[in-house]
Amino acid sequence: METAPAQAPTNMKTTARDFFLWVGAVIALYGSVISMITLLFEYVNHAFPDPLAYSGDPYSSSVRFAMAALIVLVPTTLVLLHIIRKTIEKESARANIWVRRWALVLTLFIATVTVLADLITLINTFLGGEVTMRFGLKVAIVLLVALGVFLHFLADLKGYWLANGRKALMVGIGVFILTISIIGSGFFIIGSPGTVRLLRYDEQKVQDLQNIQYQITYHFQQKNELPPNLEALNDPLSGFVVPVDDQTGKPYTYQVTAPYTFYLCATFNRETPDTTGKGPYPARDYSYTSMGMGIDDTWTHTAGQGCFTRTIDPDKYPPFRDPKPLPI
Repeated sequence: METAPAQAPTNMKTTARDFFLWVGAVIALYGSVISMITLLFEYVNHAFPDPLAYSGDPYSSSVRFAMAALIVLVPTTLVLLHIIRKTIEKESARANIWVRRWALVLTLFIATVTVLADLITLINTFLGGEVTMRFGLKVAIVLLVALGVFLHFLADLKGYWLANGRKALMVGIGVFILTISIIGSGFFIIGSPGTVRLLRYDEQKVQDLQNIQYQITYHFQQKNELPPNLEALNDPLSGFVVPVDDQTGKPYTYQVTAPYTFYLCATFNRETPDTTGKGPYPARDYSYTSMGMGIDDTWTHTAGQGCFTRTIDPDKYPPFRDPKPLPI
């Protein structure tokens, strides 16, 4: 039967090793908790979209960052805490060093403040109109994560895990398995790294087509006609060169179908991701190519060949007047 260690003297000197072990463990712990809550919130936003919420990130940047943080920080936290407890087992007086007491009390304090702050934020969004299932799930996530941290380190402060090393090890294994499960769920949202790369290619293609469209419009205003082909847009003086598809190295498709009408085409890897209502609350619009946030409906596309027909309105984009000849 495991028993609590005997009372150790309280005047044990804190070494540099003790200090940095505890500082590292606390930083890794806080980063893990923040990343865990962020990742779970993103899952809730994705599973329960709200029409009044922000559009989400088509490339799930916050999901990827939180997953990466958990992959690094959770094992770091578990390893550092294991080293600290093994050190205390060998030298019980280290259970009473000041850095351990401060780290544990600070963690309890921050866990309490986190619960209160997040509940205030969530209640504020509730009063602002987010009366949805995802509101309740977010409240539950904050309470469970913060309460779990609070109870774990309250027990640590009282010496429970030092007296029950096998249980502490089992808790660590359970946390690690739970973290792996949560991280694995993220791939159902963001897809594989290869999928994200294909989406990045599609974003670049849309940006290229937007740039070409702007140059076509400018050409029309200058010459009162659409360019016969894309090569006519190349301008060594301004430095503009018609972009090509970075993925294939082939030019984009362009064709004039009427005096004011043309279409641009590109081959896309994936359908434009639908992120409506999958961001935080409340609502706000973004464009598809603005830092990967949101969707611009004028450039939505399916997988495969995607064409965009555009008609220039001469009243909105009138041709420029002929400039006066320069004096010789």
